[in-house]
Amino acid sequence: MYIHLDIWLRGENHATTELISPVHAEPRAWTEADVTAVIVGMLRALERAKFPEASSDRPVSLRGFSWIVNRFDSGVVIALELSLGAVVAGPFDIAEDDLNALIERAMVADRVTHPMSKAVH
Repeated sequence: MYIHLDIWLRGENHATTELISPVHAEPRAWTEADVTAVIVGMLRALERAKFPEASSDRPVSLRGFSWIVNRFDSGVVIALELSLGAVVAGPFDIAEDDLNALIERAMVADRVTHPMSKAVH
């Protein structure tokens, strides 16, 4: 599945777009692992926008940013904000509450897996 991203870097006056494909399942069938893959893909795309030479396999930890799931057009979007900038993915055909719950569980699972990580995000 291709996911449309809009990326804004802090200090820039324009946005860029990118497509990522971190998962194959449709949003209504996503697991916590799928949501983690989507968020990691979003964070890596934001980093590449600022630092094109950045390694595509650098470790990522799900902390240090704000996120929100918001209704948009025919679905919902995931928006992440960091000091580097912001990235929005979607829209996705999934209930807002369901996606929020998946993200919350993915964030908790990442904290358990990587309690004192020195990762990028």
